[in-house]
Amino acid sequence: MDFIKLFEAALGLASPWRIEKVSFDPKAEGGGAVEIRVTFPRGSRFACPECGAMCPAHDTHEQRWRHLNFFQYRAYTVADIPRVDCERDGVRTYSGVSWAREGSGFTLLFEALVMLVARDMPVAALARMMGEHDTRLWRVIQAYVQEAREEVEMQEVREVVADETSRAKGHEYVTLFVEPGEEQSRVLFVADGRRSDTFQAFREDLEQHGGSAEQVKDVCMDMSEAFQKGAAEHLPWAAVTFDRFHVVKLVGEAVDEVRRLERAQQPELKNSRYAFLKNPANLSAEQFGHLTRLSKLNLKTMKAYQMRLNIQEAWTRRSARTAGRLLREWCGWVRRAARPAKGQKTSGLEPMLRVATTIKAKLRGILNYFRRRLTSGVIEGINSMVQAARARARGYRSVETFTTMIYLAGRLTFNLPPLTH
Repeated sequence: MDFIKLFEAALGLASPWRIEKVSFDPKAEGGGAVEIRVTFPRGSRFACPECGAMCPAHDTHEQRWRHLNFFQYRAYTVADIPRVDCERDGVRTYSGVSWAREGSGFTLLFEALVMLVARDMPVAALARMMGEHDTRLWRVIQAYVQEAREEVEMQEVREVVADETSRAKGHEYVTLFVEPGEEQSRVLFVADGRRSDTFQAFREDLEQHGGSAEQVKDVCMDMSEAFQKGAAEHLPWAAVTFDRFHVVKLVGEAVDEVRRLERAQQPELKNSRYAFLKNPANLSAEQFGHLTRLSKLNLKTMKAYQMRLNIQEAWTRRSARTAGRLLREWCGWVRRAARPAKGQKTSGLEPMLRVATTIKAKLRGILNYFRRRLTSGVIEGINSMVQAARARARGYRSVETFTTMIYLAGRLTFNLPPLTH
């Protein structure tokens, strides 16, 4: 096989296309470039893009596509693209080349490499490595993500976990809607913000992909008023589970508030914030020693910390009944402990009382955990990957690029040519 035939096989050219020549320009930008010129024999006929009839070429125009590097040099595929002369539709530009998407300046194999590497490398760094502007690569990634999302089927979606993740500093968030899976969860939809109308946007997307809001029987989320309103309006047939990780987080935030209120009178609490946010098994030796010393003092913060540790026992129970009994007892304990002593205006445990009141009011949703064991833990793997990508990229310029990267990490299937055989 001569080298022209080898290049034709590598590009997957089909009749009437053939390689006319392969040349090398050592003075091209980037230290040299390989040009693969593709042509077709005189008299060839092409399908009309409107009606599909085979028509003769009217004229041609040259088009270039960036291809995979040849050794250390850039490579380009160049072809004279015909305009076909259709008896029914007139002169139309042919758009059926096999080596590139319509409107793209890259070959399919180059785009396949971009999609493969973009999962693990910031697009800006990928663009520098490939010698391309990152805006061009983002257009490629977004085109494939959009195409893949159009093929997503949601007819079988019955459970959804909704959670937010930060997009940028300054309280910029997106909301992820994820379907939990036994082996791996998949991102169904990403909405800008964390408002109640994100649920409306999810429902519309769900139904556009063959799903039904009536068939969604369980939704797991935090206790934010916006999420509760959105779920009630747009997923009214679903049982709501308030995520246990968010419940424990609320209690942890209340402990920290108690610590901050008490610190003014107790300087020993300085530099102890992170110790009170961890469980004993996760403490460093220094933090453990610090808490041991603090435990010998009569501190409200230590009492609040014990309350935080105690409430975690509820989720080790096997049934909603026993967990519910423990949580009700916990709320009663906090209520009694937060009652000011005689002659005092406050107890110092008011933040714990507020969170206990919230837990008691939302107890039914909290105990729904024991029906399906849904938690936002299914999102944690995706979220950690997304935040790691965000850190490597040092943020994203827009919500569109951030959303695209989340979808890229979220089990979409892309129709790409294989880079290896």
